[in-house]
Amino acid sequence: MAGSPATIPANTGRSSPEPVIGCGTLAAMREHDLWAADGTRLRGWHTDSDGMPVLLCPGLGTFPEAWPALLLPGTGVQVFSWYHRGTMGSDRPADPARITLDDHVADALTVLDAAGIGRCVVVGWSVGVLVATELALRHPARVSGMLLAAGVPGDPFAGVLGVLGLPTRLRRPLAIGGARAVRAAGPLVDAVLHRLPVNRITATLLQHSGFMLPGADPADVAKAVRRFLGHDWRWYVTLALALADVPTRDPTGITCPVTVLAGRYDVVADPRRTVGPFARLPQARTRVLPTSHFLPLEAPEVIVAELSLLVERVAVAARADLFTGDSRRPN
Repeated sequence: MAGSPATIPANTGRSSPEPVIGCGTLAAMREHDLWAADGTRLRGWHTDSDGMPVLLCPGLGTFPEAWPALLLPGTGVQVFSWYHRGTMGSDRPADPARITLDDHVADALTVLDAAGIGRCVVVGWSVGVLVATELALRHPARVSGMLLAAGVPGDPFAGVLGVLGLPTRLRRPLAIGGARAVRAAGPLVDAVLHRLPVNRITATLLQHSGFMLPGADPADVAKAVRRFLGHDWRWYVTLALALADVPTRDPTGITCPVTVLAGRYDVVADPRRTVGPFARLPQARTRVLPTSHFLPLEAPEVIVAELSLLVERVAVAARADLFTGDSRRPN
């Protein structure tokens, strides 16, 4: 697969009990162009590390730096992902309405097909949980396992501010109204956020704001926030609002191993709505962690450990399929 190398600089200065997270040279990654089913040019990326392929369904408008644990060469996986339509080098679709859940699922399939991956573990964060869930429901033969972090399988705005105790009938219209206000003021929001200084000091302040919590390396936070603030915020909110009316999916039909991680203090995705729909699945493993919505940054060692365990569970399930004659695998 051709692409331009983009080596992520080494992370130093983290103090962590887990050596794999502690420090070291991060894996090189390559970005490359993909062509979606509707002709939209997408910007995809993959790590150059060795291991089992993993599809990452990203949080809305997020990027590799949001997953420092998955970028270490010793994780045992090779990550494949993409940037959402109109963000981080991916083109906006010719038809501006082509930003629905259907389009995001089709883009995920484009990444898999371009990499020649028939079936793999799928990781999702935030809005990526919705996309990963829909992918597994529609195309079970392509998904061997799921690791879902800090996201809900539908009606994403209903989960905002849930940890504050506000009832859904209030918090959903409040969240949607706030998003529409940001969209209306898009150029002003850009003018402010694009000039906001981002460094270890401002990252540390953000980590004590309640929106994000301490736990991540401030250098990792600064790196992620710096890129995130550079979005065209009118377009970003347009992407989010396009998913506002997606109903909560019933994941009952998902039979592969699933791990769900929720942040106890997540003001974006109510942990009860994150865990609840999946808790009844026969192969579900759920955990609620003392993190905010930014679980991949605040608990990277948990991401690595749970992904490794999920890979083992997937291998066990695959061996069981040999005895049961499971025919979900693609030809």
